[in-house]
Amino acid sequence: MLVAPGYTEVAQLAAVLGARGYAIVSPAGVRELTGCGPGELDALLPAWDHLALDTYLRDGGKYRRRRHSCFVVQDGGVVQAPHRAHWQPVEYNALHGGLRRWFEPMLVTGGERPAWTRIFGGLGRLFSQLRGVQPWYVEAHQFRIETTGGIGRPTPEGAHRDGVDFVGVFLLARHDIKGGETRVFDAHGPAGERFTLSEPWSLLLLDDARVIHETTPIQPTGPAGHRDTLVLTYRAGGFQGD
Repeated sequence: MLVAPGYTEVAQLAAVLGARGYAIVSPAGVRELTGCGPGELDALLPAWDHLALDTYLRDGGKYRRRRHSCFVVQDGGVVQAPHRAHWQPVEYNALHGGLRRWFEPMLVTGGERPAWTRIFGGLGRLFSQLRGVQPWYVEAHQFRIETTGGIGRPTPEGAHRDGVDFVGVFLLARHDIKGGETRVFDAHGPAGERFTLSEPWSLLLLDDARVIHETTPIQPTGPAGHRDTLVLTYRAGGFQGD
């Protein structure tokens, strides 16, 4: 049985994030936060059918497809950074930390750029309410976790932090799967919450220093079962690995 998340109103997001380190936003709230209409958001979804296989999985799996690009959000604008490797220290990712992973870049067409700009900018404005107005160094990850091999692992590294300031996890699709429960825990205490994101364009926001998170494995309930997400990490001062 899926445990539904409790959504936070957009007007309360900064207060809730500041108080407990995470918040969950409904699809309607995402549209309010970003200024995107439902048609604009859904027009981005076909790109998830064209993700490249992740060849860096150290568990030997072939269940994850992804693309990765970097952006800088500053002064109300969004600039795409030169393509770079994704890197995390071992302190934050025991499985893949210390490895420079070169993923295929996102395929962003000219017609999609306004929607992406509003998504990146909307989250940047929210995070600036908590940490002050500044440039945000954003890594964008498009993920598809597949179940063709019987099981897919959204977070093969287990419960973790990402080594950034804030994280946004958009659930885009659940197709013919079971599992995929999200778990968020206080990084310094026993408090935690379990729920399952199921509505397309629902969003989990995390203060990365204060909470750890994971998503349980998924299994197929029909052919071509998969789970699609968009993960955006926001970091002050520069990209990881600089």
